[in-house]
Amino acid sequence: QVQVAESGGGLVQPGGSLRLSCAASGSAFRINRMGWYRQAPEKQRELVATVTSNGATDYADAVKGRFIISMGNAKSSVYLQMNSLKPEDTAVYYCLAAGVRWNLVSQDYWGQGTQVTVSS
Repeated sequence: QVQVAESGGGLVQPGGSLRLSCAASGSAFRINRMGWYRQAPEKQRELVATVTSNGATDYADAVKGRFIISMGNAKSSVYLQMNSLKPEDTAVYYCLAAGVRWNLVSQDYWGQGTQVTVSS
């Protein structure tokens, strides 16, 4: 049983900043990678950023230089610092916790999503 919960979404003006947080909890599960994906209305879900337990990061081209992803010391939480926000960043942001179960079967767990709206 693994639960993933996001927080930190809200309404922000263009050029502003927002920080998203995500925590995964449960047992018999080892997290190898956590990340953020987003989906705007009538659009496909897309990768925003990911970070592995070893610290390797990956960013979508659209957010490079503006967003920073980081993993907590316990390797079960992840944060997304979003700077210089643009209206095109408006979307529901979903947290992913990816890893393996006790039997080494790969498993992905998703949060419920948090709304980010960038508007003046």
